[in-house]
Amino acid sequence: MHNEQNLRRLKTIEGHMRGIIRMVEEDAYCIDVIRQIQAVQGALNKVSTAILEDHLNSCVTTAIRGEDPAERERVLHEITDVFETATKV
Repeated sequence: MHNEQNLRRLKTIEGHMRGIIRMVEEDAYCIDVIRQIQAVQGALNKVSTAILEDHLNSCVTTAIRGEDPAERERVLHEITDVFETATKV
């Protein structure tokens, strides 16, 4: 169910990106282009958050409840890496 919602959102974002490309090709007003880019960034952040929430509620929960300490360490390290990457951008 969530995968379908995320795909629908991503396809909407894809269409929005095509619109931004057209705006740049047509030499649209810079601030208008920036606002559209910001809207896409916000939409991508929402999808990313939804996917992360699903991951935390499935893969991470399973690993934490599991018996393999290496797997627990691996999934926790992945989460840390995601947040470190996000703060670099």
